[in-house]
Amino acid sequence: MRWEHRRITAAIEQWFTLHARSLPWRGHRTPWRALVSEFMLQQTQVSRVLERYEPFLERFPTPASLAAATEQELLSMWQGLGYYRRARSLHKASMQIVEQFGGDVPLDAASLRKLAGVGRYTAGSMASIVGGHREPIVDGNVNRLLARLACDDGPQDASMARRMWERAAALVEASGDPGMLNEGMMELGATVCGPASPSCDACPLRDGCEAFAAGRVGEVPQPKTSGRRTVMHQHAIVVRQGSQVLLEQRPSSGLWASMWQAPTIESDRELDVDELLRRLPAGFEDLTRVESLTRTLTHRTVHIHVHTAATCVGGQAEGWVWVSDRDGPGHPLSSAARAALQAGGS
Repeated sequence: MRWEHRRITAAIEQWFTLHARSLPWRGHRTPWRALVSEFMLQQTQVSRVLERYEPFLERFPTPASLAAATEQELLSMWQGLGYYRRARSLHKASMQIVEQFGGDVPLDAASLRKLAGVGRYTAGSMASIVGGHREPIVDGNVNRLLARLACDDGPQDASMARRMWERAAALVEASGDPGMLNEGMMELGATVCGPASPSCDACPLRDGCEAFAAGRVGEVPQPKTSGRRTVMHQHAIVVRQGSQVLLEQRPSSGLWASMWQAPTIESDRELDVDELLRRLPAGFEDLTRVESLTRTLTHRTVHIHVHTAATCVGGQAEGWVWVSDRDGPGHPLSSAARAALQAGGS
């Protein structure tokens, strides 16, 4: 790094006081509100979290209120955010907070890491930003910022991660306000030092950035090598009966676990109508394909082939239900399932 640590931290903290976005978890910060925001923001766009954050907290204002909820109540309030494993982890964490910490969210990193779904980053973020402890954090935004400051173009491996955490720790030790520093680094990475077309002219660290000095901002850090995604084909059958639509519940584990959807057949390739009819219970009439949708997830690509059926006579499988309000609290839908129903005219 071209600047000493204290100069870097001072520049970030000053910039953050002037340019921090107004976000609900910043305006009214409590340990529980902060923890909910941390879980929601993992691998999810801020704009989507803004839609669900306050309604979720109105329904579950305390760890105890979430701990007492059913999984279906939780999923109903989480639907649209994706990555539903996070919701289940938050549910488990709320129970731990009630049982082990008397209902109060702990704010030391060691205790936080005992909670389900809380790793080194979330523990450091909570402990520093809410608790005021000198704990470092490294997420994708901070990793990119620190790599560019040092012009570190090494592969995204364990050695790179270790260097980033060491640099983050050194900055925290030099900081006047570790929470502001950490939040400022995340904000700077999210809004200025982005992965594509970073706004270097607006960056308070430009003159201390080795990647900028070398003209290599666009090359640093190296992109992560992603493994090959599994390809899945889902064949959703949308059946309407007056104002009602037929739904089934997904298995309790795996992709979109315990969520609801139109009756669906899964396969490793696209099936034609005749193959679908052979796999479905008897009773579907006038099966017609109407559209195909694609969802790209972290580890798989899901092609959703939407079909409609005029009726389902005597062929309803166990567990299938007719519902008139598919957004009701008892039948939470993933965004993919909702898109399939809309494509099918529901």
